[in-house]
Amino acid sequence: MDNARAGISMGRMDKNRQLPERPSGARPGAGRADEPSLTLDQSSFLEGQFLVAMPGMGDERFARSVIYLCAHSADGAMGIVVNKQVADLTMPDLLMQLDVAPASDEIRLRERVGHMPVLMGGPVDAKRGFVLHSADFRIEQSTLVIDEGICLTATLEILRALADGSGPASAVLALGYAGWNAGQLENEILANGWLNCPADPEVIFKTAIDDRYEQALRLNGIDPTMLSAISGRA
Repeated sequence: MDNARAGISMGRMDKNRQLPERPSGARPGAGRADEPSLTLDQSSFLEGQFLVAMPGMGDERFARSVIYLCAHSADGAMGIVVNKQVADLTMPDLLMQLDVAPASDEIRLRERVGHMPVLMGGPVDAKRGFVLHSADFRIEQSTLVIDEGICLTATLEILRALADGSGPASAVLALGYAGWNAGQLENEILANGWLNCPADPEVIFKTAIDDRYEQALRLNGIDPTMLSAISGRA
């Protein structure tokens, strides 16, 4: 698959705005933007936390999702789904498709980044790439420092650094993101669609993808077997 067919791009983050442009009419969450919403002060914003989908989540696209919330303000929110992998696409294949590295480097790429998953980050801008990574790597005017141990970069420079071995120690690449209009995420939380808790970099970078949902539930003090029982009775 060549670049034109892949259609995948990386774009510089606007660090002043923090929220990528959202297509008109896009509605990735379960709530409605025109519903009455909970008013949050700045100390209540959830940037840098996990959102964990509950059985009450009304949008099937986000069933059993764990989202790392990259930005949250009175204007809306933006996050990356971290527990759903793109099928049949590996990081080395993606780097070669984007001409970040030549096919002759395939063996070296598989050694360097073969363990890094390509995630389905969300339904908005699903062909745009975002890299969540450890804080040991930053690109001036391009890297958004979200929390002490997690950053977001969305440029080709970080892919080149990953390909040549000079990139961050830990990283995942996601295609697309989840976005909410002003008040929409708050409505979904009030409707018991999400639980939130402090994010753990180990879950994003180390925990097996299939285990991330249950591990995020445990961070909330929830026994996954109990949640399954409750969901089964609903």
